[in-house]
Amino acid sequence: MSLEEEEAAEEETVAAATAVATAPKPVAAAAPAKSAGSGAVSAFGVPVLTEDPKRHRGFKFPQLEGDGFGVCAVDGTLAGHKGHLGHRWDKFKNLRQAIEDNEEGGIEGFSRGYEKMGFNRNEETGEITYREWAPNAKSACLFGDFNNWATDANGVWMTKNDFGVFEVTVPPNADGSPGIPHGSRVKIHLETQDGSWVDKIPAWIKFAVQAPGNIPFDGIYYDPPKEEQYEMKWSRPDAPEELRIYEAHVGMSSREPKINSYIAFADEVLPRIKNLGYNAVQLMAIQEHAYYASFGYHVTNFFGVSSRCGTPDELKYLVDKAHSMGISVLMDLVHSHSSSNVTDGINMFDGSDGQYFHSGPQGYHWMWDSRCFNYGEWEVMRFLLSNLRYWMEEFKFDGFRFDGVTSMMYKHHGLQVAFTGNYDEYFGMATDVDAMVYLALANDMLHTLYDGKVTTIAEDVSGMPTLCRPVQEGGVGFDYRLQMAIADKWVEVLSEWGSDENWEMGNLVFTMENRRYGEKCISYAESHDQALVGDKTTAFWLMDAEMYTNMSTLSPDSPVVTRGIALHKLIRQFTMGLGGEGYLNFMGNEFGHPEWIDFPRGDRVEASTGEFIPGNGNSYHLCRRRFDLPETDHLRYKFLEAFDAKMNRVAGFFKYMASDHQYTSLKDDGDKMIAFERGDCVFVFNWHPVNSYSDYRIGCKKAGKYKLVLSSDNPEFGGWDNLSTHHDGSYFADSTAHNGRPASFQAYIPSRTVAVFALEEDIERVGYTYGEEYVSRVVEVSNEHV
Repeated sequence: MSLEEEEAAEEETVAAATAVATAPKPVAAAAPAKSAGSGAVSAFGVPVLTEDPKRHRGFKFPQLEGDGFGVCAVDGTLAGHKGHLGHRWDKFKNLRQAIEDNEEGGIEGFSRGYEKMGFNRNEETGEITYREWAPNAKSACLFGDFNNWATDANGVWMTKNDFGVFEVTVPPNADGSPGIPHGSRVKIHLETQDGSWVDKIPAWIKFAVQAPGNIPFDGIYYDPPKEEQYEMKWSRPDAPEELRIYEAHVGMSSREPKINSYIAFADEVLPRIKNLGYNAVQLMAIQEHAYYASFGYHVTNFFGVSSRCGTPDELKYLVDKAHSMGISVLMDLVHSHSSSNVTDGINMFDGSDGQYFHSGPQGYHWMWDSRCFNYGEWEVMRFLLSNLRYWMEEFKFDGFRFDGVTSMMYKHHGLQVAFTGNYDEYFGMATDVDAMVYLALANDMLHTLYDGKVTTIAEDVSGMPTLCRPVQEGGVGFDYRLQMAIADKWVEVLSEWGSDENWEMGNLVFTMENRRYGEKCISYAESHDQALVGDKTTAFWLMDAEMYTNMSTLSPDSPVVTRGIALHKLIRQFTMGLGGEGYLNFMGNEFGHPEWIDFPRGDRVEASTGEFIPGNGNSYHLCRRRFDLPETDHLRYKFLEAFDAKMNRVAGFFKYMASDHQYTSLKDDGDKMIAFERGDCVFVFNWHPVNSYSDYRIGCKKAGKYKLVLSSDNPEFGGWDNLSTHHDGSYFADSTAHNGRPASFQAYIPSRTVAVFALEEDIERVGYTYGEEYVSRVVEVSNEHV
């Protein structure tokens, strides 16, 4: 579809939105020109949203069956740890039943705590009720703009119940207007046990802003009138059977040195993501965080939408537009720890050290300078489970990447621990069973209520067994684990292995295949971690300073750049093809972004070491993405982006990452050749720096006519056109057994290339065509569109 057609269609179907920079108020929902009937679809064929917001009310969770030892059927060696697994299962089962049996609507009602806690307005009476759990506070007063910040006898004082919950109801004004106007600044004034007073942003606040020139944030009562609320229109996509994730940070997604907005991301970056062939976007830094340079990982307001990029309604517009394109939206969720910030966050909320967190050393993560949750506390469980439901229900997110799961699962938080794979490291006194139970309950809740529509991913470096097995088997219930060792391996290869002749084919294959049977993984060559200042991206390791001087096609070929472009393509396809059941890329890395990320920051002292860290003058220059580079026709960045798009396209048609069939038939250190089958595709990698091979025999599982469906040697990918889908014909596999395979064919495989072959019958079955080459384009957004 052309850009003009897309914009014309979007004008009919997507709600009007006003850019944050020019009008910082919620997006108004525009009625579609066409009837939003059952037959209405978006420009990408997505049906309208028919999800009833009350569909789960009164839902009772089914009884758990089994003894929790089903995981032992997959991995028999777990039987030696049945004592630990049984203890974990019993604790999970008992807590689940206790929540289900309580009088707050079972798990379904309990996990909608955001409808009771914090601020909630009764639509019939107009009364606003504010509730806050602060068990160690002696008294509390709600104050803000609405009452001129009064805390005297005329203040809005709250009452405390036996469970430590303070409550107050603010009636509407005499004219019927809300007693607390939308947009008002609000805080809670708490008396601590020692008689001192603290002013805190409400723990369940849904919006917090930092006024210009101010350091602390202000809590905002966010309740816009109906006409200013964005009404979401498009259905959630089904959870992809294989994930191709575009990891993104909205704030740094602009080409300009500034903080980008949710609306600009939706209108300018989402079309790029769709065009590149990714089926999911993983959004970082959505939960409010006072320190921008934390990349969103030091959360201060767990229910608050990060105000730097816009309002909650503008975030809804972003999610809804992604859904209109059939793109799933995952949140990079932080439940592993909380910012130690006392002023803006929930640390020391009621004046005590152990309200939401463990007291003492167990509640402090010394490397991150953050607080660690007490997952055994009932109200902490309510807070975190409700946080998941809030993002799923109010914003229609499609799942979560749980950050820092390793830190959650162990009392030592994984610090200074080298995990060797010995099962005693996973099932013992060092394991935080309460955290494991919370993660299992979270996954059980999400997959029960949003079956087929939700995806959960664990960021775990320890290799915890059972992490990605179903809860009903006694597992923790995640759909995927991030395969973090792969990115570490590529850093090792590029920084330590030296020249290409030293690269070990077997070592590379082992790293890609080294994952637990039956537990799916997301592979990636690099994520945001490798793009940060002080580290290096794959492109930087390969080409370094020549990315600034020799990326023009108008200048002679540079051996460094030629090698770098070739290996960049091989590394990414090798990682996607062999490394997991899903794939992730951080925005900009698809075209070898030449600059690292350096968030605007001032001088500071590192809390964990006392080291002085100089700032960058609070500059935004390196906190952006140069999407203009692959769109500049004479720059070689376009070759890498075009290959990334075709790699995604092939994966999208053949869905080989979701296939159970995977077989590596060749890993030859002499020839520097690797060949493997994945699904219906045969992948052949020639890593040799100079040797090309004619009539190279390649084993395969079936005889028949094979065709080349992808070659990194295509000219549009910066290749030499020696092996190209544009002119290469068929490859006939006969019954000649080779490398342990029952059939084989011969092909010319140039040096430093990857070729992907498939049977002609499979190509026709999946409907794959060779056209639709990716072309980088500038995405312009008309005034009518936004």
